[in-house]
Amino acid sequence: MPETYTIGSLAQHTGVHLETIRYYQRRGLVDEPERPLGGIRRYTAHHARRLRFIRHAQDLGFSLDEVGDLLKLEDGAHCREARTLGERRLADVRNKLTDLQRIESALAALVDRCASVKGRVRCPLIASLQQTIDPQ
Repeated sequence: MPETYTIGSLAQHTGVHLETIRYYQRRGLVDEPERPLGGIRRYTAHHARRLRFIRHAQDLGFSLDEVGDLLKLEDGAHCREARTLGERRLADVRNKLTDLQRIESALAALVDRCASVKGRVRCPLIASLQQTIDPQ
């Protein structure tokens, strides 16, 4: 007989919080097994794999809507559509990296300016942040 899990043991086994599993069920990402008459629902290795898939896809930055789309394509016959979703995610990540590099450069310059200021002079970092809030 294959190993089965209660929802609590499934949560523990996969590292996905119990309430998150229920949320995924409400969103249609994970099916809810039938409850035997007077019994407890039993989850299978399939459920555990699906939860790990969802968690891993989210770690890669896919939204739950995108994860749902990927799950619909998981039969392997829709590689082109999955690739399109992956390419879109990759483009988003690259755009974010460009933004983060720009932010890093600006912060590094401000921190360097702070280090070079001596005496009772207005802090360049704080002054720069205040200018973006209240340009004069």
